[in-house]
Amino acid sequence: MTLPTPAVGRIPIRHLSPQQPENRWVAKSFVGEVVPFEATVFREGHDLIGVQLVLADPSGVERVHRMRPMGPGTDRWTTDAQLTSAGTWTWRIRAFTDDWLTWQHNAELKIPARVDVELMFTIAAQLLARAGSRTVFAGARKTLGNSTLSPEQMLAALTDPAIAAAMDSSPLASLETFSETMSLRVERSRAAVGSWYEFFPRSEGAKRAKDGSWISGTFRTAAQRLPGVAAMGFDVLYLPPIHPIGVTHRKGPNNTLDAGPDDPGSPWAIGAATGGHDAIHPDLGTVKDFTFFLRAAKKVGLEIGIDLALQCSPDHPWVAEHPEWFTTLTDGTIAFAENPPKKYQDIYPVNFDNDPEGIRTEVLRIVEYWISVGVHIFRVDNPHTKPLAFWEWLLGVIYERHPDVVFLAEAFTRPAMMQSLAGAGFQQSYTYFTWRNTKLELETYFTEVSSTSADYFRPNFFVNTPDILTEYLQFGGQGAYKVRAALAATASPSWGVYAGFELFEHVARPGSEENVDNEKYEYKKRDWAAADAAGTTLAPYLTRLNLIRAAHPSLRQLRNLDVQWTDDESILAFSKFLPAEFTGTGSPDGLIIVANLDSHAVRETQVHLDLTRLGVEADARIGVTDLITGDSFTWGRDNYVRLDPFTQPVHILRVEYTKGT
Repeated sequence: MTLPTPAVGRIPIRHLSPQQPENRWVAKSFVGEVVPFEATVFREGHDLIGVQLVLADPSGVERVHRMRPMGPGTDRWTTDAQLTSAGTWTWRIRAFTDDWLTWQHNAELKIPARVDVELMFTIAAQLLARAGSRTVFAGARKTLGNSTLSPEQMLAALTDPAIAAAMDSSPLASLETFSETMSLRVERSRAAVGSWYEFFPRSEGAKRAKDGSWISGTFRTAAQRLPGVAAMGFDVLYLPPIHPIGVTHRKGPNNTLDAGPDDPGSPWAIGAATGGHDAIHPDLGTVKDFTFFLRAAKKVGLEIGIDLALQCSPDHPWVAEHPEWFTTLTDGTIAFAENPPKKYQDIYPVNFDNDPEGIRTEVLRIVEYWISVGVHIFRVDNPHTKPLAFWEWLLGVIYERHPDVVFLAEAFTRPAMMQSLAGAGFQQSYTYFTWRNTKLELETYFTEVSSTSADYFRPNFFVNTPDILTEYLQFGGQGAYKVRAALAATASPSWGVYAGFELFEHVARPGSEENVDNEKYEYKKRDWAAADAAGTTLAPYLTRLNLIRAAHPSLRQLRNLDVQWTDDESILAFSKFLPAEFTGTGSPDGLIIVANLDSHAVRETQVHLDLTRLGVEADARIGVTDLITGDSFTWGRDNYVRLDPFTQPVHILRVEYTKGT
């Protein structure tokens, strides 16, 4: 009879990580990320095992990393590795019986008890013979031949740290077993790390004509704002749709249905007689003007992202050319977009089940066109209203052709869809951070995005958008704005703000979470110079946050966030740490962030730290420096904190490591 092949190797290796749920899509990382590799490995009996990570970069060069047990009795093993180049990495786990460690374990039990003493030294001699002629073992062999030594002296010589280190680097292995080979897609660092800023180019440089009507800003006038954005330390500038806007059912101020002749309409109502998704709104300029804008941005260190909104105004060329791409109701009309109770009469959603091949071909053409113009970042509007299979296909094709292109999902939706979009290929996603305001909410969410979903979901912590002005910001004052910015900038490698945040624009349209006089439907003239001169802007604070991010590599990691304990329900504390071997500076990098979430009252509390998560002993005393104020303190396990929301609502404390730490 034919015997079944076992599903496990001689030494079982299970539960490999990183990988996506079900291993349906490849796990993701980014250049510079420190990734924890883990596996469950065990064997029968009492012999000790060794476990290694065999990691191959995209060129096929392999490196071996010794793995360590995660905790007694868990059989879980781990090691950290930093991924230094883009492309597909492969990895597998090697498990084996560690014959020297097994001997040492047995010898340390038997020899002091005078059990099998001669046998234990005979086994040691055999193992040393297998180990080869390295100099480090010469003394051990002499020890075994020295009859004047006691068994305890011989054992001490054979367990010398130098011998242990040599055996650890090149273990004596038997019953070698390998796991299956796993893949890891490593994307450019911008796929996960960036400081984003959003503005409407039509508002930058917009002005009133003599008759009171508005004259739109252009790419040329908007370029004048680029140095100011870059000076705040932002490195990505995202633009809402730059395409022609329809006139049919155009929305007026505050989403009204009675637009006047000078109202610009919502940029998301894409398409007019002058073109669709591959055209530029004539008010903004031409393709030549846009390429000028791209070059100007690059000169000041900004990368431009544009909106990919797969929807149409009733005037879009697709409506006449491809009516089958839309949903026709029983009365013969085309269904417009809705998100009850909101209605978008100026927008037709695309029906992806009508002529899917035709739609795929057209969307791919559009994305390829903008890539050819010079765009390599796309913020995708409402991807959760399109089929997941469509995004898996499109993003897969684009990644194969243009692996440096980044897609950010604007998917404020249910967790299953949001996380599946990330799994299927989106490099980043907007998140629930915007609505997580209490201590428990933030602790829970920070832990989720930095651990549970970190193999595939990359958060971008936008603090506000044209559509989202939370009650916390509406009624929290300037302290609330500082807290939200500081949390976003330190908790996630990517964060962002929408223009006006630095001016504390906090008035909402009644009954909504949207800014009153919303820029989606009208021009907004902001006097940046006057705000700077008056000192009424948050720009210096945002600048400071981005400088801190640039100086601290621990903030450019996702998986290294540890929630710390405080006694107050409104004081949140967490830390970020990166060991010296990964910082590129030769020194460890540790930060402690403490925030008063109560924007209306001074809070005092004790902060209790697990200092081992910052690379020092549990009872150590450490120097810390507040990177906002410059103040220095000595901290330990338990620390008093007082945070005033009106003056200093947040500590961002740098741990001052001594030489050799």
